[in-house]
Amino acid sequence: MAKKTAKKAIKAPQEIPKLNKITKGDCIEVLKATPAGSVDMIFADPPYNLQLGGDLHRPNHTKVDACDDHWDQFDSLKVYDEFTREWLSAARETLKDDGSIWVIGSYHNIFRLGTILQDLGYWILNDVIWRKTNPMPNFRGRRFTNAHETMIWAAKSEKSKYTFNYDSMKALNEDLQMRSDWFIPLCTGGERLKDDKGDKAHPTQKPEALLHRVILSSTKPEEVVLDPFFGTGTTGAVAKKLGRNFIGIEREDDYIKVAEKRIDNITKCDEDSIALVQKREQMRIPFGWLLEHGYLKPGTQLQDSKGRNKVKIAADANIKTTEGTHRGSIHKVGAAVQNAPSCNGWTYWHYKEGNQLIPIDNLRQKLRLQIEGDIAIPKNTTIQ
Repeated sequence: MAKKTAKKAIKAPQEIPKLNKITKGDCIEVLKATPAGSVDMIFADPPYNLQLGGDLHRPNHTKVDACDDHWDQFDSLKVYDEFTREWLSAARETLKDDGSIWVIGSYHNIFRLGTILQDLGYWILNDVIWRKTNPMPNFRGRRFTNAHETMIWAAKSEKSKYTFNYDSMKALNEDLQMRSDWFIPLCTGGERLKDDKGDKAHPTQKPEALLHRVILSSTKPEEVVLDPFFGTGTTGAVAKKLGRNFIGIEREDDYIKVAEKRIDNITKCDEDSIALVQKREQMRIPFGWLLEHGYLKPGTQLQDSKGRNKVKIAADANIKTTEGTHRGSIHKVGAAVQNAPSCNGWTYWHYKEGNQLIPIDNLRQKLRLQIEGDIAIPKNTTIQ
């Protein structure tokens, strides 16, 4: 009589995650079910593997509500590394060739994450320090106050033409280049989500300000942002607000419940406010086009903002100094009269309108709008 053998359980295939929905399940399995090359950007806030030993108390003997949840506990660093390698490998497959990933961590795990990212072929672009303006004190007084976390921003590969909205970041920082140290407070007050008992809904909820900067810097409207550790949905909430699509992956029912309610209450910003046009992406307007379209005429005098250097425009769009010592492009002559290695002639040279000196770059903006047909602007209207 033949022996009976136990039938091996057949695992049901993981459903393909849907846009702007939370998919319940193990992040690795869901990532593997996500179509390859379908995601523009990933933001990942993985378990930190804090390795907390026992309760932590304040000097007044009250207990600190630290992160000691089961999902942050691993048997060893080896197990944690294997988990990290597996989800990062699956995540890389979901990214488009020009996609990028942000991974956040603390000193407990960020160095391990960085090593594995590089091992898997990701190309690190920046490490960004999130400096907390209101960090939790070191209650035992045996270490420095841990006042920051680190985010690694990486492209899918060295050849990726990743998105970086440089001009938007500069505008967000009062027209200065955005630095890699960000001063943003911890999530507190009304932004801190609570459960039905009035306790924190999630121990490591990230502030929306942090995700606003991440998403705005490295995605375009309508692109897809994936978060494999969705938690209470900060990534989804900010993505929806900024007109991006999101894919959320979460396995804890309590977090999903809070995240869905939160995101349902978010209103998307209007189209005009989320449209981004970076200077590098704008139509190139040669200086000569200003003459061809009648915005400037041959013989018109240009000068710097203080009237020290003056030039006249030739019919071929070259400019020449009144003394005749220099002739060439607006950039070449601008550099020559300043004895400088280079010059942005668009902002250096000005034309006169009434009693005002106005950069010729304003005319370039007007002509660009006219050509692209965005709006009709009378030629005698100056864009300030």
